[in-house]
Amino acid sequence: MSAKHFINDPAHLINSALLNVTQTNPSTALDVENKILYRRPTPASGSTVSIVSGGGGGHEPSFAGFVGAGLLAAAVSGTIFASPNAEQIRKCILRRVRKERGVLVVVMNYTGDVLNFGMAVEKARASGIETEMVVVGDDVGVGRTQGGKVGRRGIAGTALVQKLAGALSAKGASLQEVAGLARLACDNLASIGASLAHVHVPGRSVVESPVDDLREGEVEIGMGIHNEAGSERKQADLPALVKDMLAKMLDSSDKDRNFIQISETDETVLLVNNLGGVSPLEMGGISAEVVNQLEQDWKIKPARILTGTFMTSLNGLGFSISLLRITDTGLGEGNSMLELLDAPAEATGWSAAVQTHTWDERSNAVLSPEIIGEEEVKQTNLELNPDVAQKALQAGLNRLVSAEPDITNYDTIVGDGDCGIGLRRGAEGLLKMLERAKTPNDAGLLVHNVTQVVEKEMDGTSGAIYAIFLNALAHGLRKQSCSSATPVTPAMWANALKTSQEALAKYTPARPGDRTLVDALYPFIDTLAKTGDVQAAAQAAEAGAKGTKGMKASLGRTVYVGTEGWQGVPDPGAHGLAQFLVGLAGGLQ
Repeated sequence: MSAKHFINDPAHLINSALLNVTQTNPSTALDVENKILYRRPTPASGSTVSIVSGGGGGHEPSFAGFVGAGLLAAAVSGTIFASPNAEQIRKCILRRVRKERGVLVVVMNYTGDVLNFGMAVEKARASGIETEMVVVGDDVGVGRTQGGKVGRRGIAGTALVQKLAGALSAKGASLQEVAGLARLACDNLASIGASLAHVHVPGRSVVESPVDDLREGEVEIGMGIHNEAGSERKQADLPALVKDMLAKMLDSSDKDRNFIQISETDETVLLVNNLGGVSPLEMGGISAEVVNQLEQDWKIKPARILTGTFMTSLNGLGFSISLLRITDTGLGEGNSMLELLDAPAEATGWSAAVQTHTWDERSNAVLSPEIIGEEEVKQTNLELNPDVAQKALQAGLNRLVSAEPDITNYDTIVGDGDCGIGLRRGAEGLLKMLERAKTPNDAGLLVHNVTQVVEKEMDGTSGAIYAIFLNALAHGLRKQSCSSATPVTPAMWANALKTSQEALAKYTPARPGDRTLVDALYPFIDTLAKTGDVQAAAQAAEAGAKGTKGMKASLGRTVYVGTEGWQGVPDPGAHGLAQFLVGLAGGLQ
């Protein structure tokens, strides 16, 4: 649980976040005093049912982020994790939305929300406004026994109910039709969440927050979106966790939790929702696991898959899964649940952008382009002894692998710590290639094979630099091709290396003295060109790498690093290259 926030005043946080919605969606306006975010009136807005929703703050983009054409007419916000009061909601219905076609209030099943929104609905009805209210309870994390009369809590599946209702309203449907669709969706909806930690509410002291937070590797299943305890805690990796969550949603033998029956023949919508603190990268991996298990274990292939941030719990380190069973709406052509879900919505918080025809036309077809202009790699006729070359390369690569801990340590001090890992990954890939493939006796082919592995195994800046350099090295050798077999000489290698040096200089301004791998590379090339002695060239590279100690960086991440100790370590990239070259030279002896 992180207690660090950029804004620690909860009132200012709520108000500024609401204001930002109006800054990013000009069709909205803000009643600051009552925390009402609403659509600005347009000539067309009076011909549709107004959909109002809301709840405590901390669930963004719900609910204010869903205000816009094709979704909500207005959203009312309370303070963080607390329902807005009935007066706020009443003023929203009476003053901030069009009422000619009626008002539908969609609220999640929490006592404070139900009571306050319900009170406002009754006041609106008493004023003669045609108003309906739908309460969403989709959470199966709390079963029938524990939920009792209160029933299921409302969580991220609410976003699907709001979207369906908003789309139908935009088509001019009546209040009864829109409310009926919302209730139909609720009856066919199930969700469950899980989290690795509770959250800290801005403005509260740490002692006010839960003290029984989760241990390392422990996950809480069914944790509520207001920090409420879940149904159980356990140690589980992602596959086991998803398996458990899906079973709670779909296992028909679990009479306490199985609220909807979904068969293999049913169409479904899957929503995998970020509770606020999971990176988009990890959300992608989580969603893929959910989709795979649905298909493999339950034979369910969702007709729509939505992944993203729809309803959060501040920066909750967790996610929720929602499944909506597609049911006939009875509203005729163009008004199916899928079509309404796919309908456009001009709301900043709704992030599903794929249109109906794109989903309908999906297939397993992939582009298989013909290979055009790709030629077989030709020999250069620059011969080398494959046994000697293999031995030298293995010696250099093994020395580089052994040096990885030092390289990583140096890069942790002066960079982001990934240099050694990247070099080791490339070295290990090349060692595997040397073990399983016969080493060619042609210098050009050998460099080509090495380049292929480096391009595949190494990424980041170092990978790009080495790939450019090696491709240019192959070109430099090819320029010296002979019509008949000719032993490759140190001078030929030096000429090719000079070609590589010139090519690399086109893509990076790095030169000796800038504290980069160039400080080891240039001395190696220059010495080899002058002496033809690989041993002397490797020693020059090592001296160049050592000379980077205390050198102020002009390029790379070291430029930005202010950590103490950088003056006492060499440049990691230069050190790694030097270690490889020293090992290579040793293998030639």
